[in-house]
Formats: sequence, C-alpha cells, structure tokens
Amino acid sequence: MRLRFLSALFLVVAMVGTALAGSTGPGIGPDEALQRLKEGNARFVAETPTRQNLSAKRLATSQHGQTPYATILSCADSRAPVELIFDEGVGDLFVIRVAGNVAATDEVGTAEYGADHLNVPLLVVMGHTQCGAVTAVVQGAEVHGSIPMLVAPIVPAVTAVEKSNPKHDRAALVPKVIEANVWQAIDDTMRQSPIIRARVAAGKLKVVGAIYHIDDGKVEWLGEHPMQARLLNYTSGPAKAHR
Repeated sequence: MRLRFLSALFLVVAMVGTALAGSTGPGIGPDEALQRLKEGNARFVAETPTRQNLSAKRLATSQHGQTPYATILSCADSRAPVELIFDEGVGDLFVIRVAGNVAATDEVGTAEYGADHLNVPLLVVMGHTQCGAVTAVVQGAEVHGSIPMLVAPIVPAVTAVEKSNPKHDRAALVPKVIEANVWQAIDDTMRQSPIIRARVAAGKLKVVGAIYHIDDGKVEWLGEHPMQARLLNYTSGPAKAHR
C-alpha cells in the first residue's frame, strides 16, 4: 500500500512539473490529429517510416514541456509498440499501456491528465488481435496474483458477446470480444470521467476506438462509441474503480 501511494505521489509530482513547464496543447484539432495517426500508420505498414522527432534537437526541446497531439490507451503487448505503429517520436503521443487496454482508475486518471492539462484533442482506445488478456478471460483461464483484478473490466465485454453469440465456440468469440472490449473501455472511461465527457461535449476532445492487426501492422479504425450520446448524458460522478 505504501509503495503504491509513493508511486502515485511521484506520478503527481512529475505531472505537475510537466504542466508548469508548458501545457498549451499541440495546436491542432481532433480530426487533424486523427488524420496524422492514420498517415503515420500508413507509413509504418508501407515500411517507409520517417523516424521523425528522434533527433538530438528534439530530445533537447522536450525538456521544456510536452505537447502530444493524441492520447493512446493500448495493451502492454510487446508486439504493439505504439510510437512505431504510428511512426511518431519523442513528445508526439501520450501513451497509456496496460494489459487488455482496460480503463480503470489509473488509466482514466491518466487520460484525464492528457485531456485537461495537456489539452490533447484526441483519445484513442486501441485493442489488438491475438490479445492474450482477452483470450484468457474468454477461455476462463486460471490466473493468479493481481491479474484477476486487472482483467475484471474485460468480463462485461465477454458476457455481452457470449449472449449475442450463444452457439460460437471459445476461439471464435475472441475477435468479437477484442472489439467489444474496446467499446467497453471507452464506456468505462466516459462513465468514470466528467472531465472527459465535458471536453467531448464541448468539441475539444474526440474519443475513438481502434484495433491494431498484428499480422499486417494495420490499424482498423472503429470510430466513436455507437452510444456516445447516451454516455455524454451520464450525470453521475466517477464510477467505482475496478481496482
């Protein structure tokens, strides 16, 4: 408990320092930010990366604060390196990585920091094919330690897909749950965060889903949550944390 408190305190101090150094935002809107991600992924797939913003000069300027143009909530899977997927470098993306790209208190709070303090105009929740965390929950794999609590937010997605596809075997459910889990994470984020909801409603932030395909490197864009209007009308405060 003490270690977790100290880690959280360190994160807050680091974030405050960054905010004081500069948080004016990237100077572009949500649609332009999304287009930039699409173009970067196209370069990655075509194997024509620009390796931009990796120079010594870029490293030096990053000492004066950060102005990322997109927040990416993605899985921790080593096969899905976010900056490489979008051909970006130092200071371009505000990346949140966690197994199963779930949105519990820590992830939502970090996304709020990106939106409210760094003025990031775009939040992408990105799942990926062959996700081990999703597969484990779908198959009912035995997990230990802190993992059951970690993957608990995936369970509603599994339940919903099972209900809609009662005749499918476990393996056939996995791809469907991967997509449903992206929507679930967006749902969890919007419900827990009045900050995110307010910025989306004001047009200052766009929240979209995506799936990274490990086999070919392409990012499939899912768009905004199909029930976004309902989520924006959610009036309660932060939901009970999953962990």
